[in-house]
Amino acid sequence: MVNIRPLSSSLTTKARDELNEKPERINEDLNVLRQWIAKSPHLRSRIDDQFLIAFLRGCKYSLERAKEKLDMFYTVRTMSPELIRTRDPENPRTRAIIRLGVGVPLPYTETPDSPRIILVRPAAYDPAQFSIEEVIRVSTMANDIMMIEDDNFVIGGQIGILDLANVSMAHFLQFSPTFVKKMTMMSQEASPFRQKGFHYVNTPNGFEMVFNMFRSFMSEKNKSRLYVHGHDLESLYRHVPKRLLPAEYGGDAGSLKDIIANWEKKIVSYRDYFLEEDQYGTDEKKRPGRPKNAESLFGVEGSFRQLQVD
Repeated sequence: MVNIRPLSSSLTTKARDELNEKPERINEDLNVLRQWIAKSPHLRSRIDDQFLIAFLRGCKYSLERAKEKLDMFYTVRTMSPELIRTRDPENPRTRAIIRLGVGVPLPYTETPDSPRIILVRPAAYDPAQFSIEEVIRVSTMANDIMMIEDDNFVIGGQIGILDLANVSMAHFLQFSPTFVKKMTMMSQEASPFRQKGFHYVNTPNGFEMVFNMFRSFMSEKNKSRLYVHGHDLESLYRHVPKRLLPAEYGGDAGSLKDIIANWEKKIVSYRDYFLEEDQYGTDEKKRPGRPKNAESLFGVEGSFRQLQVD
């Protein structure tokens, strides 16, 4: 018996028409993935249905592509411990970042089968207090939760809004080329998420430098989904209906404070899940064929600094 959440009628239709989902084949496809994981000596992966179906859906039911994506999901995470390991929401620094709401999924979608909207506000954190790696670690926690429980996110995709109001040069200086390469790999090659658009608002001077660095690592398809609105929120509203945005952006989705508080509760409720996560990943010594390393993946030296755990 397949243990996955039933879909709404509109998401069922979208999964069938856009992702090639055939309900009668789901069990068989999940079993093929599980058997492949069992026969992959280097791979320690979750095998529950709701987790695995996100990869099938994200890869439009190409089993070979789903295998590649799942392998890369764990490979990139293993090679980026500073972004993934020790994601305990009870850690005081982690909890403090969660409460800042640097990146928050918004509660409403345009239609019942529309993408999930994620609001990102880098200036919500002080770069003198927190590193960009710590901030991204928290964002991966939200992504992991949505991958398991948000069907709009998995099937409809995601739309990002990056608000650069009050971002300082100190924020930009935390973005090294290596870090940018890791981030784009994590979002493109190593995750099943479907990016449907990215909107930049309140862009400051110097933005083009970081923007072009990110663009250089992106696929052509993702480059075509980038929109720069400057300080013109009316321009954003033409793509993202105003009613879906928080009150602070002129919308009807409630206050940012309440949205962040709800996400804090959700992330904390997943504490056991995140503590379990440390057991998953890849062991490159056991990988059949040529092992992967940080240099081959990111074009950087293979050793990362040891994590400082509070």
